[in-house]
Amino acid sequence: MFNPKKEKENIIKFIQDYFDSNHLGGVVIGISGGKDSGVVAGLFTEALGADNVIGVTLPCHSKEDDKSDALLVSDYYGFKMIDIDLTDTFDTFKEKINQLGNFTKEKLKNSDINLKPRLRMASLYYMAALYTALTGKTYIVAGTGNKCEEYVGYFTKGGDSVSDIKVLADLTVDEVIAIGEELNVPKKVLYRAPDDGLSGMTDEEKLGVTYKDIAKYINGEELDEKVKQKIKTLHDNSGHKFNIPIYKK
Repeated sequence: MFNPKKEKENIIKFIQDYFDSNHLGGVVIGISGGKDSGVVAGLFTEALGADNVIGVTLPCHSKEDDKSDALLVSDYYGFKMIDIDLTDTFDTFKEKINQLGNFTKEKLKNSDINLKPRLRMASLYYMAALYTALTGKTYIVAGTGNKCEEYVGYFTKGGDSVSDIKVLADLTVDEVIAIGEELNVPKKVLYRAPDDGLSGMTDEEKLGVTYKDIAKYINGEELDEKVKQKIKTLHDNSGHKFNIPIYKK
């Protein structure tokens, strides 16, 4: 039986032990205004103290609600929040791409969607290096993906797949929410319909399956055969994201 209070305590100890053993000083977290980054922020604030947590909002043709919801998290936990608007950076990159050829929006859609998390991750690592230099303490970047997302490959290689520590990657969406309740993550953030803030669609609309069904599939529970096949296909087609092949001489 999942015990969110105990699991929260275990994760906090996991963070503290890792930071102590590796002589680390702080963490940088991309705060999207969604439940995953809200829960990660709460866990690290309890583990390290608010003074050692840096939140970063990274809007890129984003909704204003994303930033205001992210501020609910930083205001509640009391950590520093930095805003780096990547819209102009994205647009400058796109201008260069448009000079290469007359591409349709449909052909560019997937590349555009995945460029945004890649720009965001580069920004988070920049801030981690900057705060390491400013404070003399080593800052690292925390990942925010959960088990359901990881299983079906709902992440961008070289983007939100990149981090130095993951604390939700073995937790389903419902388990993340349960821990969020223990952490008192602001309700608007914790129960917001998950979306990538990039495509204008919810996660479940993009995936074509619900996170509850993905959790059931992972746990071997009964599911409609079509849903099972959809989840299996998503997982199988994402194999290239899970392991990088290395030729050995």
